[in-house]
Formats: sequence, C-alpha cells, structure tokens
Amino acid sequence: MQSSVTRNIAAALPRLALATPEQAAMRTPGRLGRYSKALSYAQLDARSDAIAAGLGKRGIARGSRVVVMVRPTPEFFLLMFALFKRGAVPVLVDPGIAKRALKQCLDEAQPQAFIGIPLAMLAKKLLGWASSAHVRITTGRNAWWADATLAQVEAEGAGAGPQLAATGGDEVAAILFTSGSTGVPKGVVYRHRHFIAQIEMLGRAFGIEAGGIDLPTFPPFALFDPALGLTSIIPDMDPTRPAKANPRKLHKAITRFGVTQLFGSPALMRVLAEYGESLPSIRRVTSAGAPVPPQVVQRMLELLPKDAQFWTPYGATECLPVAVIEGRELLALRSRTETGAGTCVGRPVAPNEVRIIRISDTAIAHWDNSLQVGAGQVGEITVAGPSATDSYYNRDAQTALAKIQETLSDGSTRIVHRMGDLGWFDADGRLWFCGRKSQRVVMDEVTTLCTEQVEPYFNTRPDVARTALVGVGEAGKQTPVLLFELNTGSRANPVEVADELRYIANGLVHTAKISHFLHYPKPFPVDIRHNAKISREKLAVWAAKKLRIKQAQ
Repeated sequence: MQSSVTRNIAAALPRLALATPEQAAMRTPGRLGRYSKALSYAQLDARSDAIAAGLGKRGIARGSRVVVMVRPTPEFFLLMFALFKRGAVPVLVDPGIAKRALKQCLDEAQPQAFIGIPLAMLAKKLLGWASSAHVRITTGRNAWWADATLAQVEAEGAGAGPQLAATGGDEVAAILFTSGSTGVPKGVVYRHRHFIAQIEMLGRAFGIEAGGIDLPTFPPFALFDPALGLTSIIPDMDPTRPAKANPRKLHKAITRFGVTQLFGSPALMRVLAEYGESLPSIRRVTSAGAPVPPQVVQRMLELLPKDAQFWTPYGATECLPVAVIEGRELLALRSRTETGAGTCVGRPVAPNEVRIIRISDTAIAHWDNSLQVGAGQVGEITVAGPSATDSYYNRDAQTALAKIQETLSDGSTRIVHRMGDLGWFDADGRLWFCGRKSQRVVMDEVTTLCTEQVEPYFNTRPDVARTALVGVGEAGKQTPVLLFELNTGSRANPVEVADELRYIANGLVHTAKISHFLHYPKPFPVDIRHNAKISREKLAVWAAKKLRIKQAQ
C-alpha cells in the first residue's frame, strides 16, 4: 500500500522558501562568468510553481515524459523543479552518449513533450528526434521550431500558487540515460523514493550540513543541493568536457563565494591538481564516475586545508552511493593497488547490503545465497538498498541481466542490482573494485584477468601515461594484450618501453600471463565527460588488427 506522504525532491523548496527566503539557492555564471544574477529560495520556489502551472496548461500532466535538453542555466533548474512539482517525468540523456544512439534513446523514451535550447529544437526538427513529443517548448527568446518559449509558459502560469504534486515514493520521477560507454545506452527508471534515499544517504555519508556553498561541476547533482539546504555555484565551464575546464575560472568562483564543498569527475580533479593553487575555503571534495588516480588524490589533499576531506564514492547511475572511502585511507592502500589488489572503494554506505556473486553473463531471476563466492574471492558486485533502481525503461532484456528479485524472510521482496563490476571484500570489510565484468580477459576456464588488478602495476612506470588491458581472439580463449600510452612530450622509445613492461610483468601473478605489449600512438578513446572511462572494446579491435588475430564479435 502506497504511503500518503508526499515523496518528491522538490518538496524541500517550499520549506526553504518559508524558512530562508532570501538565501541564494544558486548562482549561475551568465555572460562572461560575471555571476550577475542569483536565484533565492523564494524565487526558485515561486518561479518553478509558475512554470509548473504553465506546463499544465500546455498539456504536460502528471506522469508525462518530457525530454530536457537545456544547458546548466537558471532555466534548467527552474524547469527541472517545475517538472518534479508537476509530477512529470524528465528524460535526461548523458552528455557522453554517442550521437548515433541519441535518436534511438529518445524514441525509446516515447516522450509526450520536448523542451530544449534552440539548437536542440532545430535538431529535433531536422533529425526527427522524439517524434512522439507533440508539446515543444524552447528556452530561446523566439518560438522557432517550437510551440512556445519557456518565458511564455512561465507567464501563463504566473500567480497560480503552490504546485507540488502529492507524489508517492513508487511513482516514476525521471528517466536518466547512461552514456553506454561500456555497453548499450539504457534509460534508468528513477522513482521518487530513489532520489529521496540518495539525498539521505549522501547527507549521512559525508556529514553534509545546511548552509554550505557547493560547486557542483556535474549539473544534475546541483538538484540535490536545495534538499540539503546548500547554495549551488554553477561553474563557468562545459560540463561535458571537464578535462578542458579553466582552473582560473573555477578558483575565481570558489574564492568569490567562499565555496565549502566541491563535486567533480576525476578529470576535473586532475585539472585542479595540476593547476596547483590552494583551496583554503573547501572542506569537502567528492569525486565520482571513475577511479581517481592516487597521484591526483595526493595532490588535492596537499592543496586542501588539513581538516578537509576528499571522498571518492563508488556507484553508478543505477545505484548511488554504494560505498565510500576517504582519500587518506585510499592513499594508505596505494601499494596494494599497485601490486594487483584492485582499487579500494571503501565500505558500503548504510543501509546498503553489498554482496559478491559468481561471475556470469546470463540473467539471474531469483536470489539464492549459494550465488555468493567465498571470502576474498573475486566476483560480481551486487547491491540491495533504498537507492538501487528497479528497471531500465523499455529494455526488458537489459533489466533481466542487471536485476535479481530477492524474497526476504518476512515474505517481502526487493531488487538486487548487479553492478556489472568485479570486486572482492578484504578482511576489514572494505570493497575492492577490479574492473568491469564486460572488460575482463578470459584466457581459459581457470584464468581470468581483471583490468584494475593489472593496469595500476604498469601505470607506475616512468614515461607511461596509462595502460589498458584488452583481450583479443576467441571468446573464452582470449590472448591478453597490454596497450600503453606515453606521457605527453615523452621522448621514450616505445619499443624500449614495451620491453621494460614485458620484463616487469613477471613480477605479479596477474601480469605474468600477458603475452603482448603494444604502444598506442594516440590518446586512448575515452568517455568525454569523465575523460577516464577507457573504451577498451575499441582498443581490443585495434590490437586484434595489429596482431592479425581474428576478434570475436
């Protein structure tokens, strides 16, 4: 039976608008990074109410799926909170998604409405995006290729009063498409209870208190800030390309507004670490999306105040947070990572139950405790908890591969999410990430190599920027190949570097079986947002051609 209590990420806005109406909810850079405008909690609440009411007049109802293709401007946040208040379902597409897959994803979502910047509206018209969307609204000044502008929608709903729908926890809140960097892009179905659970778990895990100033360099995370009582300073950068961010602009905003916490991808952390300027106001840094290189963690801790914390939460779009570890503990375990243990991602966040099961590429319909591996054994990471999502939208086959139904002792059921990652628990209850299941190298029935147990060992070598373990040849009988990328400006002879890597490979059981070492002459192909998720699938095709080995499809 569904609770009558409203469960909605936007429910915090009316409370904050009443308690602290003048507090800045967010500041956006605007033209030339001037930060000349801010939205107070009172303004964010009132204007999102007006937009919600206007959307209703345009036919966007509770449950309507709405594609949102808007940059991180005030309009994005006003629109998102308006949709949540309306009980509509925003559909967001990861900026790292391949363009050829974008149309397929939008068609799968079957949206009733499409809201975007003028360029997105033009693309929708020319490329046939989201043909089911009959309501078209643009954030531009003119309603070209649209039915109305967002400003017109807001004017139509002005003065309508509170619009918060009494949504229940099980109602669909959003559909978030993954990048598909290691598989097929999929629309993760978020229910209101998932968002509420994330807010509660993140607040507890990191000790977040109301009144802080946050610089969220991944805009969707700024949606959590009002619920946590924080002020968001939206950075002056392209969020889809954090590796290209201008550190001077970031530091200017941090200093000007006294930013106390920062969220960013490992690529963004590298930008700040290499810039090398201290961050005296920051008390908490959180970096997620991929493993953070230990040298980046070390440098960031040197730039932060001594009492500041650097957290690296582990999770995925389908389930976040799963586990967390603070940077100092991570560095203390660095030698184990560099000698084949994998990357420690910390201890599970309560009340998650994280368990390791036997590696399998087939669906598992029902949970059984016999699925679990022995202590210290590598297997697939699974998680059951309040933020673990239930399904992918219109992707039954992928849902079956990623979700297990578990019946509890009281007769109730829950979803166990398969992370698609390999890992193990140590004797101290810490979880170690060993790499993506789809990127493991299976040599035979008893020998499987994992990327995160191999690559860190070679990444310590001079002149080596990073490495990638790939498998080529017949499935189940793969030949392991290590590709390496040289540091920018390195004059090292690739042949000599390959010989050195081949020589030291005998030092570890995980690396001794690698038979080929190849220099990749360009930067590795990566996910554009994280700039760290290596496309080992593409590299495997390249290596197979180089070695003239027929690659399994």
